[in-house]
Amino acid sequence: METYQLNIAGLERDLRLCEVNEHLDIAGFIMFSDVELTVKCAEALAERCGNYDVILTAESKGIPIAYELSRQTGRKYIVARKSVKVYMPDVISVKVKSITTAKEQTLYLSSDDAELMRDKNVLLLDDVISTGESLAALEKLAEQAGGIVSGKAAVLAEGSAAERRDIIYLETLPVFPK
Repeated sequence: METYQLNIAGLERDLRLCEVNEHLDIAGFIMFSDVELTVKCAEALAERCGNYDVILTAESKGIPIAYELSRQTGRKYIVARKSVKVYMPDVISVKVKSITTAKEQTLYLSSDDAELMRDKNVLLLDDVISTGESLAALEKLAEQAGGIVSGKAAVLAEGSAAERRDIIYLETLPVFPK
């Protein structure tokens, strides 16, 4: 198994290389169950992220970092869901195609969650920003909800995303062309 060693927030992790297609591999970054990493990354992001009232992330890989940043800062977090649940009245939605998923998906917000963002400064947060498609979808949802996007952040910026000047991130994650 080929790996990439990542140094982030004072920690080291070996990430498995995963094939996206015959021309490209990426390093699989998964925060689920890595509590130490999640806590340290949230601490580092809390120092870098500016003025925001609420955090918006996409289901599911952004949830651990959004929860921990919320816990540390006392700000609410909202999850854009990948399916409509029975407890979600009057949903708004947006389509998204991520590099790590095989097909186009839809992200949904309930009117209750949208109301929590209305006229509030919203921090868009994800684990990894790569193509920027998920981030763009979150931005559209926040705007549809009447929120004011005041920041865009991630634990990692992958590939050319590290060249963006509109995002906050902790470390760069390379891509691996074949």
